[in-house]
Formats: sequence, structure tokens, C-alpha cells
Amino acid sequence: MPSDSSILHLISSYFLGGMVSLLIITNPLSKIPMFLALSSAMSEATRRQQARKACVYAFAILTISLFGGVLILRGFGISYGALRIAGGLTVALLGYRMLFQTAEAKPANTHPTRNIAFFPIAMPGISGPGAIAVVIGISTEIAELKVGVREAAAYAATVTSIFCACFVVWLTLRFAQHASRWMGDDGMDVMTRMMGFIMICIGVQFVGSGVRTFMSGT
Repeated sequence: MPSDSSILHLISSYFLGGMVSLLIITNPLSKIPMFLALSSAMSEATRRQQARKACVYAFAILTISLFGGVLILRGFGISYGALRIAGGLTVALLGYRMLFQTAEAKPANTHPTRNIAFFPIAMPGISGPGAIAVVIGISTEIAELKVGVREAAAYAATVTSIFCACFVVWLTLRFAQHASRWMGDDGMDVMTRMMGFIMICIGVQFVGSGVRTFMSGT
């Protein structure tokens, strides 16, 4: 039976690790230009509704990926190590694009009544390939715990981290206009590039972990 201190350490590790990784990868501030452009013809009430729905959808997508990722891997015979390597490369590539590209492409003209909550805000905006890869990567680490209490605690901590990350994204979209005016184009560009570099580091860490797991044959 694991001790209380080890359980608390496990919870804090998965919660903080999951939330920080998701916040860096989703990069809420980078979603402000896209959200404002897509919702420019909407009323304030509709804009808030779309932001709320988008974050609910993103939470559902990431939570399903967390619990269903391991089953999918087993069904296709994909090893945990291979998944971590692929996920790490995906995250690193996205980080590279954020670091060296100037800005996200401007979205096409959008009809004011179009529902933008699921696509493109929730997917691929918030719960894109990088975020899904990270969540599935975490699920493979949890599956290797092989202890009921520790596994349940890790899942609970990770779901909480997903919720908190989505809540931060919602707050950012909720006050997108204020944040855009406060930071300006230069400030948002600097923030995006910094997040891109950190994403590259996270991706390399995932690849390293995946190589070790792959070589050990698990």
C-alpha cells in the first residue's frame, strides 16, 4: 500500500506537469488573434458563449484522449515508447513553427452566425495534435504505474490539470479584447516565440523518454 506522502507527490507531479505542459502547448495568448477575427461580427454575448463552448469541447476531447489513448494503442499494437517518440516529434515541430514563424495565418472570412466553438477553436485550436499527443503520452506513463491507488490518483490529477488548463484558456478568450490591447502585436509575438522554445524542450524530453521505453521493450 503506497504511503500518503508518495500519493501526494504523485498527484502534485501529474497535476503540475500536466497543467504546465498543456498551457505551454495550447498557448492561450496565441489563440486571441484567431478568436477575435472569427468572432468579430458576433455580439459580446455570442462571443462569450462560443468561448465557453470551445473550452468545454476541448476538455471533453482531451479527457477522452487520456482514457482512450491506451486502449487505442493496444488495439493497433503501438508501443508506449513509439507513441512518446511520435508525440515528442509532433510537439517539437509545433514548437519550431511557433518559434520561427511570424504569426498564425489569418482565418478566412467567417459568417457571423457560424458556430466556431468546435472548429476551429476547440479543435485544432485548443486540443490540437500537440495537446492530444501530450495527454496520450501521460496516459502511457500512468498505465505503467500498475498500482490501483496510484493509477487512480494520477488519472484524477491529470483530469484536474486538463480542467484547469481549459479554464485558463476560457479566461483568456473571455478577456481577449482587453489582452490584445494590453500586450500589443509585439508582446504577443514575443510570448508565442518563448512558448515555442519551451515546447521544443518538452518535445525533446518526450522523445528521450520514448527512446528509453522503446529500448527497454515496454
